[in-house]
Amino acid sequence: MTKTWILSICLAFVVGAGPAICAAQAGTPTVPSASVPAAGTASATSPAQNPTSTTVASPPQFQSRDPRYRITASDSFDLTFPLSPEYNQLGVTVQPDGFVTLFGVGEAKVQGQTMPELTETVRASYSHLLHDPIISIVLKDFNKPYFIADGQVGHPGKYDLRADTTLTEAVAIAGGFTEDAKHSQVVLIRRVGGQYVSSQVFDVKKMQASGNLSEDPLVHPGDAVFVPKNAISKIKGFLPSYNVGGYIPIK
Repeated sequence: MTKTWILSICLAFVVGAGPAICAAQAGTPTVPSASVPAAGTASATSPAQNPTSTTVASPPQFQSRDPRYRITASDSFDLTFPLSPEYNQLGVTVQPDGFVTLFGVGEAKVQGQTMPELTETVRASYSHLLHDPIISIVLKDFNKPYFIADGQVGHPGKYDLRADTTLTEAVAIAGGFTEDAKHSQVVLIRRVGGQYVSSQVFDVKKMQASGNLSEDPLVHPGDAVFVPKNAISKIKGFLPSYNVGGYIPIK
C-alpha cells in the first residue's frame, strides 16, 4: 500500500513537471532581430519609412537669356490713361531714392522694376480710384547701354553701346592702343548677377596678326575693357635717355 502511494506521487510529479524541465533545457525562443545591412551596403529603406531623410536642394537657376531693362534713378516715362485722361502724366522722373510721384495717389517705388512690373505697380496704385484701369507707359529717358575703356587706349572713358561691338572694335572706338599698350593681354571685365565680376584675358595682338577674329568676343552693356602697360613702359622711367644735339665745328 505504501509502495503504491509513493509510485503514484512520483508519476504525478513526472507528468506535471516534465514539460517545464524540457522547456528549460531547450532554452527560451529567440526573438527575430531586425536585419542590419552589412558594412558598405546601402539601406533599402524608402524616404517614407525614414523620417530623418532630407530633401536634396534644387540646383541654382541660370539667368535669363534676354534680361529685361530695369528702371533706375533719373529714368523718366510718360503715363497715359486712354479712358481717364485726367490722370495723364508726362515726364514722370524716378527720384534718386527710387520713388515716383503719381497724380492723386502719392508716391510709389519703381526702381529695379521691369516695364511689366512697373505697369502692375501703377495699376495697383490707382486701383482704389479706377476700376481695372487701362494704362500705357512709354519709357522716354533711360540709362543707355554703354561700355568703359580704360588703360592704355587713346581716349579712356565711357562710350555708348548702340550696336553689336566686339572687343577690338571697342578698343578702336576708344582711340586704339597707345605705344605703351600690351596688346597680348587685353582684359574684358564683366559683372555677373550684380554680386560677382568675371574677367578674361585676350591676345588681341595674335588675333590681329593672324587675321583670325573668330575669337573676338562681343562686348555686353556694362562691360569694361582694360589695356595694361607693356614691360618696356613699366621700366621706361628708370632707363637713361640720350639726347643727340648739334655741334658747331671749331675752326
